[in-house]
Amino acid sequence: MPELPTITPELPGIGGEIKIEPTHFIVEEVALYPPAGEGDHLFVRFTREGQTTREVVENLARALDIPPNGIGYAGLKDKHARVTQIFSLPEVTPQQAKEAIIGLGYQFEWAIPHNRKLRPGHLLGNRFTIAVLHPEAEDAVARATAIVRALEERGLPNFFGEQRFGQYGDNAEQGLAILTGKKRRPRQKWLTRLLISAYQSQLFNDYLTLRIRRGLFDKILLGDLAKKTDTGGMFVVEDVITDQARFDRREITFTGPLFGYKMRQPQADAAALEAEIQAASPVTPAQWRKNRTDGNRRIGRIFLQPIDLKPIPQGLRLSFYLPKGAYATILLREVMKPAVPLPTFE
Repeated sequence: MPELPTITPELPGIGGEIKIEPTHFIVEEVALYPPAGEGDHLFVRFTREGQTTREVVENLARALDIPPNGIGYAGLKDKHARVTQIFSLPEVTPQQAKEAIIGLGYQFEWAIPHNRKLRPGHLLGNRFTIAVLHPEAEDAVARATAIVRALEERGLPNFFGEQRFGQYGDNAEQGLAILTGKKRRPRQKWLTRLLISAYQSQLFNDYLTLRIRRGLFDKILLGDLAKKTDTGGMFVVEDVITDQARFDRREITFTGPLFGYKMRQPQADAAALEAEIQAASPVTPAQWRKNRTDGNRRIGRIFLQPIDLKPIPQGLRLSFYLPKGAYATILLREVMKPAVPLPTFE
């Protein structure tokens, strides 16, 4: 994975360590909607640690004797974390779910029926509480405070984190090989999607890197596909002066490409910038189509809510919220510099 730029290069990082144990990295999903209270699917919320989302699905399927593909979840979560997450279970009673969840060693919270399966992306975001271990806590807190206040002002680049690219960092390379016909598609459809999406993610990171290095992270371009931060609606920027003011007020943000044959295209200056990334990729439009890769847009700049930072005996603790799809390790990377060591990935 190529080295990514930071938005606070002038502020020295604190170094330190994370993920020494799961309780140092706490993640709590923020649901998009509450369960309806009736229906054939049961939403369950519980806490676990030391397992990937897919491992949890397999465990629930065996314990409840239901097919794994019938179990729904909104997002993948890191193995080396303490995670509170919602799953949906088909045709399971609350008592059955509670007994199975407790039997698996998870901390059960609630079970409420709903009328449809939980799907990927059906969440608002995640709350994180992360301990950074550091031998010089007082100095680390002072430096970290300067960085997080700068991030609150400037925004955070919405890079894909290293987790996206696999334990060995080669998921994007494998995805490219599938797209160009140099590697056979895996039997598992989910694995094919994962590898191809990793290559899309790499191209997005390349685009955002290019935008930052050209001084365009805090600029709106003519032809940008901008997204409204309140409603999520997207539109093409035609009046740069007006929309730059909206951007500065955090009413809109720009989006970047997740390339595919159906991806909505920007125009003018923004299209020219994305064309540079497309030209460097060997994947043709026909290959995106052949592999049924639709494409999408992803916000490029995240406007952060206030970040809480407190000293702890071993270092410091950061608490913050990120919208769905954003990586806590990208924020930590800005604070810690150099890149955060992440020993194992989901």
